[in-house]
Order: sequence, then C-alpha cells, then structure tokens
Amino acid sequence: MDLVTSLGLVTVLGLIANYLFVKMKLPGLLGMLLLGIAIGPYGMDWLSEEMLMVSADFRKIALIIILLRAGLGIKKEDLNKVGQQAIKLSFIPCLAEGFSIALLSMYLLDFTFVEGGILGFIIAAVSPAVIVPQMLKYIDLGVGKKKGIPTLVLASASVDDIFAITLFSSFMGIYGGSQFNITTVILGIPLSIVLGIVLGIIVGSFFVFMFNKYHIRDTKKILLMLGFAILLTSLETVLEDTIQVAGLLGVMTIGFILLERKPKVAERLSIKFNKIWIFAEILLFVLVGAQVNIYVAFDAGFIGLGLLFLGLIARSIGVMVSTIGSKYDIKEKAFLVIAFMPKATVQAAIGALPMEAGLPSGELILAIAVLSIIITAPLGAIGISRGKKWL
Repeated sequence: MDLVTSLGLVTVLGLIANYLFVKMKLPGLLGMLLLGIAIGPYGMDWLSEEMLMVSADFRKIALIIILLRAGLGIKKEDLNKVGQQAIKLSFIPCLAEGFSIALLSMYLLDFTFVEGGILGFIIAAVSPAVIVPQMLKYIDLGVGKKKGIPTLVLASASVDDIFAITLFSSFMGIYGGSQFNITTVILGIPLSIVLGIVLGIIVGSFFVFMFNKYHIRDTKKILLMLGFAILLTSLETVLEDTIQVAGLLGVMTIGFILLERKPKVAERLSIKFNKIWIFAEILLFVLVGAQVNIYVAFDAGFIGLGLLFLGLIARSIGVMVSTIGSKYDIKEKAFLVIAFMPKATVQAAIGALPMEAGLPSGELILAIAVLSIIITAPLGAIGISRGKKWL
C-alpha cells in the first residue's frame, strides 16, 4: 500500500469512527485513536511505511492548525480574567506529577533519580491535541464562559508542556554527561515562553500590516498563517541546541494578535480553520493511535499502572493547590482536575527517546509512556466531554 492509499484509508475510516463514537455519545477522537491502534503497525498493519515515516510531520501540522484556531478564539478580556490562575496551573501540577513519579520510581522500579526524572517528565506533559479541540468547542458553545475556564485550560496546557519537555531534556542531558545547572533550567523556561510569545507577536503584527495594506483572499490568508506558523515551530527545532523557544505558544499568539487587531477577519478565519480541522483532526488522532504499541504497554505491568495512578493523584493535588483562593467551586475544580489528565501527543513523540539513547530502563520507560496514553487519553476525553454539566 502506498502513501496516497493509506491517506485515503485513514480519512474514510477516521470519518466513520468519529461518526460512530459521536452516535454512542462518546468523544469522536476516542474512536479515531482506537482506529489508529487497530490499523497501525502494532495492529493490522494497514498503513504504508511512507505514511508512518511522515506521521510526525502530519501530526505537527494538525496541532499547528488547532493552536492557530485556539489563538483566534482567545479574547484579551477572557485572558485577563484567568491570567494569574493560568500561570499557577501551567507549572504546579506538572512539577507535582513529574517529581512524584521520579521519586516513586526509585522505590517501585529501582530507578536512579535521573531515570526517574526522565520518566516523570515524559509522563507529566498533558496533551494539547486532546484538550484544545474540546476547550474550543466549549468556548464556541459559551460553556464555562462566566469564569473563563475553557480559556484558562487552553492557556495553561500549552505552557505545561514547555515545563515538562524542558525538564525531560535536562534529565536526558544529565544522563548523556552534559553539565546540568538548575538555575539555567529554571531561567530558561520563562525565557522560552517570552521568546515564543514575542515571535508570535511579531508574526501576528506582520499579518495585521499585510491584511491592512493588501487585499488578500481569506483562503490565502489561511495558507500564509499556516506557512509562517510551521516556519516558527521549525525555528524552535533549529535553535534547540542554543536556546529553547516555545514555538507552539507563539503559534497561539499569532491568532490572539489577529483577533485583537482585526476581529472581523479573525472571526472569518476561525470558521475556515474549523473546516480544515475536520481533516486535520482525523490525521492527528489516527496517527497518534498508530504510534501506540499495546504489546509494549503490557510490559509496564501493575507497578507501571500504579505509578501512573499515583502520578495522577499528585497532579490532581497540584491542580487543587493551584486553585486555592480562586473563585472556582468544587465542581469546577473537579473539571480542571479531569481537563489536565489526558496524555497522548508528547508521550507518542518522545517516549522512545530514552531507549534510543541506550538508557538501560528505556524499554520500561517506553512501556509506561504507552500505557499512559492508553489509560488517560480515553478517560480524559470522556471526562472532559461529560464534565460540561459542572461548568
């Protein structure tokens, strides 16, 4: 089977899986994830090698599309409403889960602290791919608008990943023998965030200038935004050895600037991005599912399952601590706990890196990473969709 045939198969079966799960009152993305597992290389192996080779690129483009759309849906007044709370939620739960798993794995799995840190911050990253589409749906429906909870989750989830991936990279660096300076890491995270936002502001302001000066069709505006957003995230990869840039946060900022400066244009473009997302969503979730090796997950066993469960408890406590003194009631806090549960994108992307680097515990780390996707992505997706009544 060639790449084009695989793409056709993913599209047709993805639409059917989405339809069936929505009919069963379950999140459509759950159907697409399960489809990916079924037709991927660890299931019936229906996808071509070429498709699997470009899978990461397709997933990245799909994620960029939904984050651009997210930026076009975040209003300044809503962001101001949740700003301080978003900062706390963007790092406290992540650090609580990551370091809890790091310490627990030393006793439960006989890991060193460095191995535990690598595992902890692979697992600690939440999945924007699962979270962002559902929050956008709630924003469009006006659910939770009064206290801005969907906007809060949108803003926090992308920054959460920056903390997790930066600390994962730092622990991998220690294992590889590179010098580790905790001060540099701590200072590097806000610098990464600021750089991402600044680049997003620059690109967004450029689009405002272009759209004011020239008459450009909306379809071409979409393509320009998508092209520049891809280049911005590529810059993140180019500079990663010298300085970290929060590229995905920059992508969201582009949409945010456009909404602030040209709201009517932003409204039209968000409708077009919604249409593109129908296809991008299928690619993202089916191909994430295709990365999941359920046989590897079994290697994690009950200890791996217990470790994940304890990590989620630590994250939940982190969420509750972050909301101390907030205006949220107990049901809304419970929704936030569930909203920060799903894991998928990051774990699928970096779960195998320790094994590839020759880490003795690499296979077990991969197994637990895969298990985290299988357990939390479906439960989190269902929980978020059912939690609507709590907002």
